Amino acid sequence: MLAIGLLALGLVLIVEGLIYALAPHIVEDMLAALRAMPPEARRMLGLAAFASGIFMVWLAKALGA
Repeated sequence: MLAIGLLALGLVLIVEGLIYALAPHIVEDMLAALRAMPPEARRMLGLAAFASGIFMVWLAKALGA
């Protein structure tokens, strides 16, 4: 269980690091867009991302990961 958690965290850090390393201007644009959104819209976006992540983990486990 700990190994799977470390694997998942490592994969997230790889993707995050690549985004910051390869396209920092896109990150700045995304932050500006987030600042322009009302808090409730950001909350809904976060909940949608959370639900998508839960679904992907469930699907990966169902497929045998």
